[in-house]
Amino acid sequence: MKFLHTADWHIGKKLHNFDLKYEEDDAFKQIERIAEEEKVDAIIIAGDLYDRSLPSEEAVKSVNEKLKRLNLVDKHPLLIISGNHDSATRLNTGSEWFKATNLFLNTKISGAFEPVEIEETQFFLLPYFEPQEVRNYFDRQDLKNVQETMQLIVEKIKEKFKPNMKHVLVAHFFAAGSTQTDSETNVMVGGLDAIPTSYLNDFDYVALGHLHDARASQAEIIKYSGSPVKFSVSEATSQKGVWIVDTEKISPKFVPLVPVHEINVLEDSFDNLISPSVYEKYSKEDYYAIRLTDTKVIPDVINKLRNYYPKILELRRVGEIQELKAEENKERDLTDPMKLVSDFFTEVTGEKLTSNQQKWVKNALKDVNKK
Repeated sequence: MKFLHTADWHIGKKLHNFDLKYEEDDAFKQIERIAEEEKVDAIIIAGDLYDRSLPSEEAVKSVNEKLKRLNLVDKHPLLIISGNHDSATRLNTGSEWFKATNLFLNTKISGAFEPVEIEETQFFLLPYFEPQEVRNYFDRQDLKNVQETMQLIVEKIKEKFKPNMKHVLVAHFFAAGSTQTDSETNVMVGGLDAIPTSYLNDFDYVALGHLHDARASQAEIIKYSGSPVKFSVSEATSQKGVWIVDTEKISPKFVPLVPVHEINVLEDSFDNLISPSVYEKYSKEDYYAIRLTDTKVIPDVINKLRNYYPKILELRRVGEIQELKAEENKERDLTDPMKLVSDFFTEVTGEKLTSNQQKWVKNALKDVNKK
């Protein structure tokens, strides 16, 4: 059989306050067309359909329309799991009767051990999980981290393997050795949440979600589909697309998506950027990250540049970028828990801890030390 692997739609996400619905809808139409052209037997969506656990009414409507289109109109079986951005409870609503239309949606650990069989392939749908959920399911409070819980999950899944069938894992996690972009929520502290790829060797293919770059994993059978839309400046040069997998030979084929609007990173002087020979090469509908090489101060520079590049996501000076890179490359001080928490909070939220939050963290750390 042949299936299409996509993930990380993040419906409802904004790009620096710019609405991305047009980009989302265009990417979806391309995915739908690819599925038809490739004559796939199923479509995998490996988590993060939504960008937040409480999506807007418009986002819910958009996801419903897309799933309805693929499943009820185009008649594709769908294999879907919840990601860390989805609300597993909300996404699970209606899953009992979805199966009647070959829409298989799993948001619970227990469902990962009930394979969906399509033709000669078993699909194991493993949603995003926290270790405590696995401890409770197996009644094993001694499990220390996500690696130990994943080992137990894989062992139980393998008990369901049928020797005459292919085995595909659909999951949403960080595989060790993969690369990240800054649009993915940082849910790791000290690398504890990285799953060793050796745990996955017994699967014929592992369809992952969570990282937004389709090239994040170089393993032949372990692939991230990446997001269908560019969600940050760090993804400006990232090629978006989907994987087409034929289970007869398991040689994943990457099919690119063409962005309707690009993210362009321009590094130049102000005078050059407003020169017709430069700005006329670019679309005003595209997005821009501008790195100014000027050393002099230019009053109201961002609004002046918006006359030529209306959708500016970032504006920095080249010297500032070098300082930021130097800061990013500094090793963390693992001996200062307060600083670790503070840095982690800033990376995730983009804000600094308030004085009250600092007090709460200090009190929590004191309690931990006492225990």
